[in-house]
Amino acid sequence: MEKLLEDTGVKLSSVATDLTGVSSRAMLRALIEGERDPAVPANLAVYGLRAKIPALTEPLNGRFNDHHGFLTQMHLNIIDGHTRAIADLSTRISEVLAPFAAARDLLVSIPGVSERVAEIIIAETGADMSVFPTAGHLASWAGTAPGNNESAGRVKSSNTRPGDTYLKGALGIAALAPSRSRRRTSARNTEDLLRDVDP
Repeated sequence: MEKLLEDTGVKLSSVATDLTGVSSRAMLRALIEGERDPAVPANLAVYGLRAKIPALTEPLNGRFNDHHGFLTQMHLNIIDGHTRAIADLSTRISEVLAPFAAARDLLVSIPGVSERVAEIIIAETGADMSVFPTAGHLASWAGTAPGNNESAGRVKSSNTRPGDTYLKGALGIAALAPSRSRRRTSARNTEDLLRDVDP
């Protein structure tokens, strides 16, 4: 949709970072309905964008016509459809994972593990860890354990082995999150959390 708007000379994204936000939607609605005076949609800005009304007038001054309005409405309908589908899927995931609420809450208590990451971990591994004899077996299955490619006493490669793509990605996100947080987690807290998780 941003490319479509830029083709018309409307550079709304240069001022409004979210083209699907409340202000942007109101301005796009005015353009779709035929308003061609850039000052009118600019004055529909709300919240933080109210202070940028003077800066919005120029980006809204383009060659937007009825055909562009039709295409923009199509884009918005598609976005709304995807948003509804995501909401429906999120509701379904919550229903399916309800029996695993305790496991999810325990996982979320680990620094870096969000609710979404916890849901992926449970979906990929289940809640019964007895199927993995050791933590090493789980790490190997997930593809996070170092490879063991050795011949005649010479290590050829220690790259991680192939594993569960979704689980590996989720664990990578969980590992990166604390490193990007301003809140430092002490080693002591991490040890306590791991002790709680490890039976």
